[in-house]
Amino acid sequence: MFLINRESNEAISLSKKTFQELNFKERQHLQEWICKNTDILGERLLIIQKEFSGFDDTRERLDLLAIDEDGNLVIVENKLDDSGKDVVWQSLKYASYCSGLTKNDIRMIFQEYLDLQKDGGVAENILCEFLQVDDFNEVELNYDDQRIIMIAANFRKEVTSTALWLLEHNIKIKCIKVTPYELEGQILLDTEQIIPITDAEEYLIKVANKKQEEVKIKEQNQARYNVRVDFWTRLLEEMNKKSNLFSNVNPTKDNWLGTGSGYSGIAYTFTATGSYARVELWINRGSQDENKAIFDKLFVNRDKVETKFEAELDWQRLDDGKGSRIAYSLSNVSIFNEDNWTEMIHFLTDHMIKLEKSIKEPLQKVMKGS
Repeated sequence: MFLINRESNEAISLSKKTFQELNFKERQHLQEWICKNTDILGERLLIIQKEFSGFDDTRERLDLLAIDEDGNLVIVENKLDDSGKDVVWQSLKYASYCSGLTKNDIRMIFQEYLDLQKDGGVAENILCEFLQVDDFNEVELNYDDQRIIMIAANFRKEVTSTALWLLEHNIKIKCIKVTPYELEGQILLDTEQIIPITDAEEYLIKVANKKQEEVKIKEQNQARYNVRVDFWTRLLEEMNKKSNLFSNVNPTKDNWLGTGSGYSGIAYTFTATGSYARVELWINRGSQDENKAIFDKLFVNRDKVETKFEAELDWQRLDDGKGSRIAYSLSNVSIFNEDNWTEMIHFLTDHMIKLEKSIKEPLQKVMKGS
């Protein structure tokens, strides 16, 4: 392999090596490199543990445990020059061991990993940020089947054959070939995804169509989505009897439901989760500075707004975030407990009407002056 020097247009020769020649260690070097460069695996992953051994009645350790953007567990097994003939079986064992991990198990495993690092942070907060979910109660982890990623310089035929068969049977597995090179004393690593085979278009379409169909069926059967649609349907029926504010809004499977305030990027929003119900004015226009300026101008009118609302509101400037909110919440209720629905619907509809009436005039003045 050659690199081209842009200044001189000269070809620079790269020397292909083996990991053994480079004295490259599996855990000390390759594993740490993967941890710091998860994008080489072809997707965005969050590493939550290294050398995980939390399996009952066994001392076995998997190399890396990660979470993907859908909240699925990803078992990452890395080998050096040769994949070994047993790597698929080993990975499948680890996937089966991890299948029983609960959301709280995963949180604790990740927190243990973070506690070993300087300024590691709080697992719940990092998981919420990675999965782009506001409330950890709404985070879904290990809900779907576990996934496997295998990394090696060379994959044996029995490994690739088995991996392709597993793919055909909808086991989510990926093989990534890593090749080391040396350039003037520096080690360079090149990666190539060999399974799923990138040029096997017909095969990939078949797998993708099958997966799409399975996802569609699974979504239709997921009870939590159906519950949310039923809840919002009943809430909108009640809300539309009292106000036209949400008259053009349809039920959704999400945990929030919003409508416009008449100003772009500013919305009245219902939120219902497994632990609380909330009404709010959500401010998220073009820029963080503009959002904070609008919030600050509304905050000047706090006493007037709260007097008309007849209660203290939760003024959340959210300095580190782009948006801001003004909210009022009901705790200790759950959208997934139908016995709470009557209380939640009355709370949300009544207080949304009060919120809109108490903040509408100050909002108009702020927006006219902005």
